[in-house]
Amino acid sequence: MIPFVKAHACGNDFLIIEEALAGRRHADLARKLCARNTGVGADGIEFLERRPNGELFLRLFNADGSEAELSGNGTRCVAAWLAGSEGTQQVALGTHGGLRTCKVIEAADPLYLIESEMGVPRVMQRTIELPGVGNIPGAMVNVGNPHFVLFVDTDDFSAHGKSWQQLGSLISTSPLFPHGTNVEFVRVLSPSEIAFRIYERGCGPTTSSGTGTCASSSAAMTLRGTERLLTAKAEGGDQRTVWPDKDSVMRLTGPAEIICRGEVYAL
Repeated sequence: MIPFVKAHACGNDFLIIEEALAGRRHADLARKLCARNTGVGADGIEFLERRPNGELFLRLFNADGSEAELSGNGTRCVAAWLAGSEGTQQVALGTHGGLRTCKVIEAADPLYLIESEMGVPRVMQRTIELPGVGNIPGAMVNVGNPHFVLFVDTDDFSAHGKSWQQLGSLISTSPLFPHGTNVEFVRVLSPSEIAFRIYERGCGPTTSSGTGTCASSSAAMTLRGTERLLTAKAEGGDQRTVWPDKDSVMRLTGPAEIICRGEVYAL
């Protein structure tokens, strides 16, 4: 039996498991335990490693068993769990996408509002070409993991004659991105507000994404001239980003909620 915690950030849900219990079965555990009908169900697993020097490090595995650099929402879920179980109000969490510091702003266990330092986004305008679709203008954004952001004007976020889910799948798995990419479809609602949909690499459509929020926001600030403090609206709820200038760290504020704790068979 493996103890786990389940948490979500705006509906983007994760299991949290101590790294010491993984037994080098990270990918296998992710595929089995994240399955919606035959497992616990989640978008991914955050494996928390407690190193001898006191440092904490996260390895994120998506529902399909692939490993990703990091998840902004998943990192926030771990910070919420540590706040509730150990009273940690601020924590530095290492990831393959860089160190992320999370601070609890409000707490009403099991719900937490957390501000995270998300690194310095890198935005590069780019047009890609997909067979059967044509040229797709957008931006490649790196916030510790890869994103392709495109802007849309449609109420249903469709673009280039396809639903956002269809086009997101094509872009995410395109050979243009050998390691895959997350894809965001962004509508600018006002100078201070955007809405977006996310097709997540290794998972598919999700209700929210922390790094996707940051990628969408930084692209809107850089390419659409929005304000440097934005509200980003996803299906799972709103998050807030602040990015003073292109060389500064972006800060992301959003909720995280502990759903349950339990034990699961890991056959």
